[in-house]
Amino acid sequence: MPTPRLARTLAGTALLLALSGCSLLPQATPAPDDASASADGTPSTAFTLQVQAPAPLQELLEHNLELRRYTQLADLQPSELRRLLASADDNTRQLLATQGYFSPDITIESSPGSNDAPPTVQVRVQPGAQTTIAQVDITLRGAAAQAPDTERRQARLERNWALPVGQPFTQGAWDSAKSNGLRSLHLRGYPSATLDASRADIDPSTHNANLSVAYNSGPRYFFGPLQAQGCQRYDCDGARRLARLPTGSEYSEAELLDAQQRLASSGYYDTALLTLDTEHGPPEAAPVIAQLTEAKLHKLVFGVGVSTDSGARLSLDHQYNRLPWLGWRASSKISVDRNTQLASSEWVSLPNDENWRRFGAGQLQRDNYSSYAVNSLQLRGGVSQVSGHIDRNFFLQYDSATPHGSGAPDASGALSANMGWTGRYFDDPNSPTRGYGLGAELGVGSTLRGQRNPFARTRLRWQSFIALGKVAIGADGAQITRNARLALRAEGGAVLASDNADLPTNLLFMTGGDTSVRGYGYRSIGATTDSGGTYGGRYLAVASMEWQRPIAIRGDLTHWESAVFIDAGAVSNQLRQLQAQVGIGAGLRWRSPVGPLQTDLAWGVQDKRLRLHLRLGFSF
Repeated sequence: MPTPRLARTLAGTALLLALSGCSLLPQATPAPDDASASADGTPSTAFTLQVQAPAPLQELLEHNLELRRYTQLADLQPSELRRLLASADDNTRQLLATQGYFSPDITIESSPGSNDAPPTVQVRVQPGAQTTIAQVDITLRGAAAQAPDTERRQARLERNWALPVGQPFTQGAWDSAKSNGLRSLHLRGYPSATLDASRADIDPSTHNANLSVAYNSGPRYFFGPLQAQGCQRYDCDGARRLARLPTGSEYSEAELLDAQQRLASSGYYDTALLTLDTEHGPPEAAPVIAQLTEAKLHKLVFGVGVSTDSGARLSLDHQYNRLPWLGWRASSKISVDRNTQLASSEWVSLPNDENWRRFGAGQLQRDNYSSYAVNSLQLRGGVSQVSGHIDRNFFLQYDSATPHGSGAPDASGALSANMGWTGRYFDDPNSPTRGYGLGAELGVGSTLRGQRNPFARTRLRWQSFIALGKVAIGADGAQITRNARLALRAEGGAVLASDNADLPTNLLFMTGGDTSVRGYGYRSIGATTDSGGTYGGRYLAVASMEWQRPIAIRGDLTHWESAVFIDAGAVSNQLRQLQAQVGIGAGLRWRSPVGPLQTDLAWGVQDKRLRLHLRLGFSF
């Protein structure tokens, strides 16, 4: 008989041999990581969900029913399915209620499956009548309720309420309407306003909804002093004058953003963020905090480009933001292309409290015309103001021109006093679709070489965008519209002087090119010399009409627009000799973040040539 210890040893050895032998037996295929996948890799289905409802609601239910989450759960037990079906009715009613259907007829049925097909769950919905708004009650509390303009503000809230009487009730529209009402208070006067209470009383029997909402405006805020942070290179008081914040007036988010944009676009700051400090200082003079990141003193930009009018172009721009002693900004430029070589510098001061700036500028330029070249010098100095939509400037100007070449006019010089006025009333300064602009220039002076003759020079500009209807496209259930439009442009100019006055060529008019009369070269339309050359004339007339229309592709609006146009321009030394040069064509517009990129193909009717014109941005 073996001893107990030996018996335990033999038993252990036998167990190890048995386990080792098991490894030689055929092994079962390991279960895949995804418990819902079958052996052949295709997803297993716990049940099939079928929804029958009107189209908009069917999509809502198919994507949001809680049942949808369990259709691919392969190990779903029958008891779990019964529990899901029991709660599906409430889940369906909650989803339908968000769209204003509070009395739906819902039928939920389940059919057993088989070896070849999983069970089927059918949800059939008759939504009934959709609830509509029967009454809206909007209440103002806080300082806005005691303000002198309470009635006007209350009327504006009610007029702009996004869910008026008669409209269908949906949860999304209800939430949006409440937010929009609060937003209107934040925009002007009451940045700390809150939603005090809101209630939607639904009567399923009449399918009516009575809405009530109460806003607490909080205190009424007024702009206090601007407190600039981050001033190192540039004076903090300069930031205040650049921002032009309307201190003392009622808070307006639009005014705040405009001031922020003025700082950001001034060239003195890389970033500017303005916020109203509602925690410190009285609401009657709440400080505005300006967080500034200053730009460098020097900025150098090297440019390479090409133009259909003047060929390849090289440019070098230098900006010095604070000249020694003066503290003015100097912007200097050198530019060279096929037709023009230019060197210029403009010095501009910071604005004063009335937003007037002093400036001085000088420019040396050589222009190549069809039969001769002109070397010119221009010096000017004066004051300018940008206020809202209006630009004003007053300045003295000295001009000198020395033409060279066959048929060139005589050298000339002039001194003049000038004023300019520009009003821009566009809906968007970069890519306008509505509005108009007006510009006027007037100068009086005297020639300086030979016999001195007085003269007057005037130039008028006008541009307008007129809506011609809308292109409407449905996208994701929403209706997106964008205006087609007619773009009209006109320009006229005249220099009034005696026939024997020797006027510098840069005071005379020439036209043609990307921004004036397409289908013709840059400044190729002018008065004609006896030898057939072209030079500046005393009278100018330009007109343009363009139809612009948004482009939709496969039912979706794009950032592209098509355009067809006709341009006409004339320059002469005599009004009765003005003869229009006409260009017609078509083009494309791409609405880029910095303005429209325009590509036009134009035929010059008199020139009998086809030209491509490219232009980026809008300016007036």
